[in-house]
Amino acid sequence: MNATSDINDRPDYDQEIQDIADYVLNFKIESSEALNTARNCLMDTLGCGLLALRFPECTKHLGPIVEGTVVPNGARVPGTSYRLDPVKAAWDIGCMIRWLDFNDTWLAAEWGHPSDNLGGILAVADYLSQVNVANGKAPLTMREVLEGMILAHEIQGVMALDNSFNRVGLCHVLLVRLASTAVVTKMMGGNREQIMAAISQSWVDGSALRTYRHAPNAGSRKSWAAGDATSRAVRLADITMRGEMGIPSVLSTPQWGFYDVSFSHTNKDLALKPEEQRTFSFQRPYGTYVMENVLFKISFPAEFHAQTACECAVTLHPEVKDKMDQIDTIIIRTHDSAIRIISKSGPLANPADRDHCIQYMVAVPLIFGDLVAEHYENDFHAAHPLIDELRDKMEIVEVDEFSADYYDPEKRSIANAIQVFFKDGTSTEDVVVEYPIGHRRRRAEGIPLLENKFKRNLATRFPAFRCDQIFALCKAQAKLAATPVHEFMAMFVI
Repeated sequence: MNATSDINDRPDYDQEIQDIADYVLNFKIESSEALNTARNCLMDTLGCGLLALRFPECTKHLGPIVEGTVVPNGARVPGTSYRLDPVKAAWDIGCMIRWLDFNDTWLAAEWGHPSDNLGGILAVADYLSQVNVANGKAPLTMREVLEGMILAHEIQGVMALDNSFNRVGLCHVLLVRLASTAVVTKMMGGNREQIMAAISQSWVDGSALRTYRHAPNAGSRKSWAAGDATSRAVRLADITMRGEMGIPSVLSTPQWGFYDVSFSHTNKDLALKPEEQRTFSFQRPYGTYVMENVLFKISFPAEFHAQTACECAVTLHPEVKDKMDQIDTIIIRTHDSAIRIISKSGPLANPADRDHCIQYMVAVPLIFGDLVAEHYENDFHAAHPLIDELRDKMEIVEVDEFSADYYDPEKRSIANAIQVFFKDGTSTEDVVVEYPIGHRRRRAEGIPLLENKFKRNLATRFPAFRCDQIFALCKAQAKLAATPVHEFMAMFVI
């Protein structure tokens, strides 16, 4: 035998894959907090998608690939009349959800938006529920959707706690693909072997470069990438359920596996020795931690690292709004992740560029007292040159304590502070906000505002009586959980 040939003994599935499969198959969700938060998350996520339908750059992506396609038992796309196959429906729902950067967030070593997984979960659940009824079987219920959300949140979020994909140039949407694949394969009736096979296919898809999220390439792909990922998950689950084999050691195979190919530093300044090649590490087992601690974007459609900065700017607005020409310097004190992902100078080319610029997201509420999706549009930006004038006066400073508290699992703060200095030597107070309104520590304060946000978003698409029906159902935990998925989705058809 050639001494360099590979030994072709087929291994067991990587333990990381087995653990995810066992979690989605066997974990019993008993946390009332997780289920209640999932219900709020469902409302908020769907509301964000409905609001995005006001933007043609989003809606141009929606609908069947071939116009006029009719899909029996097709999954509905909320706020539209589309009935699509589950793969394209997942794409559309995921695209809507993410378009305005207004749905929930998870921040740790890796960043991301766990509710992105709802695209695949809801599309598959709606389709399967209709098929079941057509075949004389019981429909899926919204309890199964809520449980699927909790599972997907947990997989994506726990993977993100200690594993920084962004530091090796990869995008967090690969975790959306992973979590959605595991959950929708289970929903389709997959057994342990099938779920592991589908998960392995997700890792084979491998690299998801994040260059489209950063200067100089920031652009609108970041608004549909998660829809693409959750849609790909549905396709991989379908392929697997048709009998496609898995790739057991997709992570660990030397030279060809994900760890060696995609998860080891290639930057010469960060290069690892061979014995230090990276594998995933885990801070905690899979449970319900992520859904319970998820971060909601309640007030601002802005990248989450800037949420507290926006709160600071709104607080300072009354004091500075009539003194714009007197401003000398604006000091933004922040944490290291904000600096790495959203601090930028120079021209901003498009809305996606602007909603990932902390300087822009601070300037707008300093001037206008608020930040809404329309503030990122090209016409608005062109009409207000003062925004860029203020950006040029900003200094970004990392605070070690802010960075440490960001990573502390007992705190998980996302702190920012802003102070404005005037040409006459005076200044505002140094306004500090450690925890955004959407943080678990501010749930009592935040949930009524989240519900109002949902009502406003419903009203952008439906008449008042339908808004009231949907909201009443979503407020009633037990009634919502018992509602057949296809009946719930029918409420969102126009």
